[in-house]
Amino acid sequence: MVYCPECETDLDIDEDEVDEGAVVSCPECGTDFEVVTVNPIELKIVGEDEIDEDDDDEDADEDESEDEDS
Repeated sequence: MVYCPECETDLDIDEDEVDEGAVVSCPECGTDFEVVTVNPIELKIVGEDEIDEDDDDEDADEDESEDEDS
Protein backbone atom coordinates (compact mmCIF):
# COMPACT_ATOMS: atom_id res chain seq x y z
CA MET A 1 0.00 0.00 0.00
CA VAL A 2 1.37 3.41 -1.01
CA TYR A 3 0.27 6.70 0.48
CA CYS A 4 0.50 10.14 -1.09
CA PRO A 5 3.40 12.02 0.55
CA GLU A 6 1.36 15.25 0.37
CA CYS A 7 -2.12 14.31 1.65
CA GLU A 8 -1.64 10.67 2.79
CA THR A 9 -4.40 9.29 0.53
CA ASP A 10 -4.04 5.61 -0.41
CA LEU A 11 -2.78 5.66 -4.01
CA ASP A 12 -3.59 1.99 -4.70
CA ILE A 13 -0.49 1.42 -6.86
CA ASP A 14 0.64 -2.15 -7.50
CA GLU A 15 4.42 -2.72 -7.82
CA ASP A 16 3.75 -4.93 -10.86
CA GLU A 17 1.80 -2.17 -12.64
CA VAL A 18 4.38 0.65 -12.58
CA ASP A 19 7.98 1.10 -13.73
CA GLU A 20 10.74 3.32 -12.37
CA GLY A 21 10.42 6.79 -13.90
CA ALA A 22 6.65 6.52 -14.36
CA VAL A 23 4.57 9.50 -13.27
CA VAL A 24 1.50 8.94 -11.11
CA SER A 25 -1.01 11.48 -9.82
CA CYS A 26 -2.85 11.57 -6.52
CA PRO A 27 -6.59 11.54 -7.21
CA GLU A 28 -7.24 13.53 -4.02
CA CYS A 29 -4.75 16.44 -4.13
CA GLY A 30 -3.68 16.22 -7.79
CA THR A 31 0.06 16.21 -7.04
CA ASP A 32 2.21 14.40 -9.64
CA PHE A 33 4.87 11.98 -8.42
CA GLU A 34 7.70 10.15 -10.18
CA VAL A 35 8.27 6.52 -9.20
CA VAL A 36 11.86 6.40 -7.92
CA THR A 37 11.90 2.70 -6.99
CA VAL A 38 9.30 -0.04 -7.40
CA ASN A 39 10.24 -2.44 -4.62
CA PRO A 40 9.32 -0.87 -2.31
CA ILE A 41 7.54 1.89 -4.19
CA GLU A 42 9.17 5.23 -3.46
CA LEU A 43 7.78 8.48 -4.86
CA LYS A 44 9.13 12.01 -5.28
CA ILE A 45 7.29 15.11 -6.38
CA VAL A 46 7.75 15.84 -10.10
CA GLY A 47 9.96 18.90 -10.56
CA GLU A 48 11.32 18.81 -7.00
CA ASP A 49 14.95 18.54 -8.21
CA GLU A 50 14.52 21.55 -10.51
CA ILE A 51 13.38 23.70 -7.59
CA ASP A 52 16.39 22.64 -5.49
CA GLU A 53 18.81 23.45 -8.34
CA ASP A 54 17.28 26.93 -8.75
CA ASP A 55 17.75 27.60 -5.03
CA ASP A 56 21.40 26.51 -5.24
CA ASP A 57 22.00 28.87 -8.19
CA GLU A 58 20.53 31.81 -6.27
CA ASP A 59 22.74 31.04 -3.27
CA ALA A 60 25.82 30.98 -5.50
CA ASP A 61 24.87 34.36 -7.02
CA GLU A 62 24.49 35.87 -3.54
CA ASP A 63 27.91 34.53 -2.49
CA GLU A 64 29.57 36.07 -5.56
CA SER A 65 28.05 39.49 -4.95
CA GLU A 66 29.19 39.41 -1.30
CA ASP A 67 32.75 38.70 -2.46
CA GLU A 68 32.66 41.69 -4.80
CA ASP A 69 31.57 44.00 -1.95
CA SER A 70 34.55 43.04 0.22
